[in-house]
Amino acid sequence: QLQASGGGLVQAGGSLRLSCAASGFNLDDYSIAWFRQAPGKEREGVICTWTNGNSINYADSVKGRFTISRDNAKNTAYLQMNSLRPEDTAVYYCAVRKYTCSSYYNAMKYRGKGTQVTVSS
Repeated sequence: QLQASGGGLVQAGGSLRLSCAASGFNLDDYSIAWFRQAPGKEREGVICTWTNGNSINYADSVKGRFTISRDNAKNTAYLQMNSLRPEDTAVYYCAVRKYTCSSYYNAMKYRGKGTQVTVSS
């Protein structure tokens, strides 16, 4: 099971850190990705980290602003979001896949419920 948390309302330019807590399995062997779905838009891949800690951005708009990390000891992943923009407003989801990253939500093995992020202008 995956549980995302940490969403909320923030002003443009602000920061939020989302958490993704895993239970029932160890994150060590899984790549972890964050996805988001804005109102009226399709869900999109944002960023993913492999088991070795390397990461890849799927959304060009978040490069240099969003960072993904993992704490295997806590069985938790994080999404640090800085310099937030109104267009970052979306429901954010975390998901995991064995070993390799993917930008396709349906390719993920475990998918958690989302957390709402709202950025006001």
